[in-house]
Amino acid sequence: MDDRAPSDERPAEPPLRTRVLVEAFGTFALTFVAAGGDVMGRLSGGEVTAMARAIAPGLLVMGMVYALGDRSGAHFNPAVTTAFALRRLFPGRLVVPYVVAQLAGAIAAGVVLALLFGDAVDAGVTRPKLVTPEVAVVLEVILTLFLVTVILGTADRARIVGPNAAFAVGGTIALCGLIALPIEGASMNPARSTGPALVARELSDLWIYWVGPLLGAVAAALLARAVHGVAPGADRETRKAAAGGDERDPERRGAAAG
Repeated sequence: MDDRAPSDERPAEPPLRTRVLVEAFGTFALTFVAAGGDVMGRLSGGEVTAMARAIAPGLLVMGMVYALGDRSGAHFNPAVTTAFALRRLFPGRLVVPYVVAQLAGAIAAGVVLALLFGDAVDAGVTRPKLVTPEVAVVLEVILTLFLVTVILGTADRARIVGPNAAFAVGGTIALCGLIALPIEGASMNPARSTGPALVARELSDLWIYWVGPLLGAVAAALLARAVHGVAPGADRETRKAAAGGDERDPERRGAAAG
C-alpha cells in the first residue's frame, strides 16, 4: 500500500512561530549588516567604503531569500509586509506579528552593535545628511516605490523566493544604496531604522523612515494594481498559501483534528 500523499497536495506551510522567528532573524541580520556597515565605516576611518555599505545589505538579502524565503516569505521589512497585505496576497491578521518580529530583530541588532562598539552605534542611525527632512521623505518614498515594485513583480504570492526574486530584490537594494546612502541613508525599511535609533536614543528623524517607506509601499501596491490588475486575493489556493496553512479546507482541518 502506498502511503504517500497525493501529488496535488502542497507541503505543510510553516507555523506562525517559525515564520516570526525567521522574520526576526532575517531583520536582525539585515540591520546588523546595514547599520553595522555604517558603524564599521566610521571606526575604520572610511576603509569600509560607502560603496561597500550600499552593496552589503543587498547581498545579505539575496542570501537570505535563498536560505529562508520559503519559510516566512523573507519580508524583513514592515513596508514589504504592508504592500503584500494591500495587494491581498498576505492576510491582514498576520501583519502585526510580522512587524513585531521585524522590529524585535532590528532592535536586537542595535543592542548587539552597541555592546560591540559602544557609542559608535550612533553611526548606524539613518538620518538626512545632505538634504532636508522633507527631501529625505520624498527620496524614501521613491526608493521604496522602486524596491517594493520589484518585490511585488517577482515574488511568488507573498513569498520572495527563487533566483529571479533574489537577484532582483538584492540588486535593487544595492542600487538604491549606491545613489542615496550618502544623501539620506537609503533605508527603505522602518525596522532597520528603528532598531539603531532606539538603542542610540536618536529618534528625532525616525519619522522620516516610517512615513517615507510606508507611503512608498502604498504607492507600489497601487501601481501594481494599475499595471497588473487586481491580485488573485480571492483565489482559494492563494489565500491558503499566504495564510501559512491556517485557512485550510474545513474538511481537511476536521480530518486532521480527528
